[in-house]
Parts: sequence; C-alpha cells; structure tokens
Amino acid sequence: MIEKPTRRAVLGAGVFAAGSWLAIESGLAEVPLPLTPACHDGDRATLRQTEGPFFKPSSPERIELLETGMAGQPIELAGFVLSRACKPHAGALLDFWQADDKGRYDNSGFRLRGHQFTDAEGRYRLRSIVPGAYAGRTRHIHVKVQPRGGRVLTTQLYFPGESQNRSDGLFRHELLVRTAKNAGWLAGRFDFVLD
Repeated sequence: MIEKPTRRAVLGAGVFAAGSWLAIESGLAEVPLPLTPACHDGDRATLRQTEGPFFKPSSPERIELLETGMAGQPIELAGFVLSRACKPHAGALLDFWQADDKGRYDNSGFRLRGHQFTDAEGRYRLRSIVPGAYAGRTRHIHVKVQPRGGRVLTTQLYFPGESQNRSDGLFRHELLVRTAKNAGWLAGRFDFVLD
C-alpha cells in the first residue's frame, strides 16, 4: 500500500501513460498534463459548493456518461481522491451530474448522470462531454464525493479559458480542471482532497 503518495509521484507513475489503467483505447486521453504541486500533510481540502437544483439521487453506476451520437466535446476526466495526509481513499463514492452541450439537464432520466467508486489506489475516471454554459453559469460539472463512512463533499469543477468564468459568481479558480487536447478528446485531471 502507498504510504504517502505525492500528486507528482502518482502522476509520474503512469496515470496518463500508455498501458495505464486510464488507457481505454490507444491515443484517447493518454496525453501528459502539467504536474500538480507535491501533496503535503495538511493540504487544504477541496472547496465545497452548492449542489444546485438539478441533483437526482439513485444515478446508475457507470464511468461512461458519453453515449453514441451525443453532441459535444468528448472528455476523459481522471484523478485521485486523497486525504489531507495524502493517503488515497479506496472505495470512495463519486456521483457526477452535468448539463449537455446546450446547457440543459436531463431531469426526467439519467442522461449525463452517474456514480462510481475509486479503485484500491483512490483513482477515478469519467468519460463524458464538456457541458454547455447557460444563463448565469459557466461550464461546470457537479460532483459529490464521499469516502467510506465519511462526510460528503459537494462541489463543482470548472474549465480553464472560459469567458463566462469571470461573470459566474460561483466560479472558483481552485476548482479548475487541468486540461490538454489529444486526438480530438480533452484529457482532464482533478484530484479531490477530503477532510
């Protein structure tokens, strides 16, 4: 078991390397992303944000929200769920929901909604599309993260370079996903740090 991983060491260990657990098909989201700062004991926890009006419980368990023929920029978002002491949270629950590429939520079904659990190393992976912006809101993905037996973190993830980031009152720089393009896909990285 990993005692005190660093985000830098974890990324360097092959998170986006060919043949890693993230490699779904050759060339999709294997592009290296900028290294994150080293994880230190006592790192700040990921910021909490409102869940908003569109959360629905009982989403299906899946990592693939992307459907055949779905419009929008495909994204593979991956990362780790860590404690403030840099230890991975195995079996942590992540529940994602988001708007489609036009900024609309599916409130009658579970399109672009799903939950999953981290693996033994605290890793997660989500395949979806980049959500559309809508009145008053920049592009964002909602997520609830809960370690086994722990408290739920509800937050939102944002995208760099969006003009509406400046006018969205909920936007926080600390919640930006690191991104890079690769073979028509967007590779995204965000590590959650829990209290």
